Amino acid sequence: MKTALGDLELRQPRTLDEALAMLRDDGPLLPLAGCTDVYVQLEFGVMPARRFMDVSRLRELRGIERMDGGGLRIGAGATYTEIVRAPLVAQRLPMLVAASREVGGVQIQNRGTLGGNVANASPAGDSLPVLAAADAVVVLRSAADGERRVPFTAFHTGYRASVLRPDELIVAFEIPPVEGEQWFRKVGTRAAQAISKVVFAGVKGGPRPRIAIGSVAPTVVRAFRTEEALASGASIEEAQQVFGEEIRPIDDIRSTAEYRRRVAANLLRRWWVGQ
Repeated sequence: MKTALGDLELRQPRTLDEALAMLRDDGPLLPLAGCTDVYVQLEFGVMPARRFMDVSRLRELRGIERMDGGGLRIGAGATYTEIVRAPLVAQRLPMLVAASREVGGVQIQNRGTLGGNVANASPAGDSLPVLAAADAVVVLRSAADGERRVPFTAFHTGYRASVLRPDELIVAFEIPPVEGEQWFRKVGTRAAQAISKVVFAGVKGGPRPRIAIGSVAPTVVRAFRTEEALASGASIEEAQQVFGEEIRPIDDIRSTAEYRRRVAANLLRRWWVGQ
């Protein structure tokens, strides 16, 4: 169909297989679910594409399920509201519930999807550090090759860039059981309805510490070297020094690099020692 905006085109597949066939045979098409990012771009006069595909009604992309072994499978089309209300997520991944509560306002949470946040590939995405710290796996599917699984830490390749091919859709996220105490903090102009200046997710008390942080580099940073330092008994001051070497904050309209660096170090301390 043609939209009121001129020569824009919107396809509306009825099934996942039909959507994948459209991407294979009639692409490029930009998938849309909640449209929360696309509408912002249109408001600022940026046209991200001319041809779109609405995947918001595809039931195959919805659902939150327990996997064998106790992990979670969250459909890419699951909204933040659905995540907040899901007992399985509250029991197994409470830091994702905490992140979902701070994504925009209630209206955004009702429409925005986890898959959209990841596909958008912004390092400021509130859910991204959680998925990185949880060792999530991104499940991709295409008509040509079926499903492939990519570790979340390998999915994003740069600022707003990823390994997702034009003929693929993100269909789900698989998250193994997370052992330890989970912690999430977002630092922004406001608690919600604001893009994060720094966003942090951590797990401690399990087999090893896990740390991921956003808005401090072109992609979300999984701080493996800092994790190793803490696991080997380094002091928090030593860990903060290593942490500072792993991140690459910049000055932009929302904050300065120095502020982000200081806040990141403070968050690391507060998470690890409670001060």
